[in-house]
Amino acid sequence: MKPIRYRDRRTGRTETEPVYGENWIRFLYEHPLGALPLHVFARRAFFSRWYGGRMDHPHSASLVAPFIARYGLDVSEFADPPGSFASFNDFFARKLLPEARPISRSDAVLPADGRHLGFARAADADGYFVKGHPFDLARLLGDSTTAASLHDGALLLSRLCPTDYHRFHFPVSGLPSAVRHLPGPLFSVSPIALARRPSILFENRRAVIEIDSTTLGSVTVVLIGATCVGTIHTTYTPGNRVERGDELGTFLFGGSAMATLFEPGRIRLADDLLASTGDRFELYARMGEPLGMAR
Repeated sequence: MKPIRYRDRRTGRTETEPVYGENWIRFLYEHPLGALPLHVFARRAFFSRWYGGRMDHPHSASLVAPFIARYGLDVSEFADPPGSFASFNDFFARKLLPEARPISRSDAVLPADGRHLGFARAADADGYFVKGHPFDLARLLGDSTTAASLHDGALLLSRLCPTDYHRFHFPVSGLPSAVRHLPGPLFSVSPIALARRPSILFENRRAVIEIDSTTLGSVTVVLIGATCVGTIHTTYTPGNRVERGDELGTFLFGGSAMATLFEPGRIRLADDLLASTGDRFELYARMGEPLGMAR
């Protein structure tokens, strides 16, 4: 089994990702017998609703302490003490202390904790996950006209694994639109799954928000649901001005993903993000850290 490797922004070291539920994910996406349960159960909304119900039950609170211990989470960052959560989902959607995620002065900041890929042109993502497989912007956005206008603009792909802080934030300041929802199944967004089916990113259930930014023009954020993440909660008010780093919403239990797209010529992505992606490593970095500067 090939491990999932990423580069850590703070240390510069290459690390191996601990994968929650790895054996199950590998069975579904790599074993010939996994295709049936994947398509009959795991990709479907009813499975995520059932699993989400389990994680909402008060009994699930007993899973919090073992999870913290196993994955070495830093409880000093939590806004609430570890014993205060009413369920596992309550813990999973936890808030952090403001000082735990300072907001960079960069024009654009990373919208979430996670593993990030940055492309100077969205078109450069073609074939990244599987050689010869196009990155279909029109399907991702559900809008071929907008896709054509962003084809040569920068793209950030952010992947949140279950051990990450799961609130997501605005990457830029500006005026956000209402959410536009796009239906779809709920495949896993793990690299294990993407290596077999990269179209997951533009097949899964999605929510699209556009931000009118004075500095960076129109910035588009796509929230991508996944197995056990059937509901994407947004917590902002459309039309009210937001600042970069303000909360946009939260994913509940599971791995999740986001895409952030910029108009051509508006932003230069951070050098280490571009370099890591060029070396075919995701870059682990945290919400509020530099994403890029206006050109």
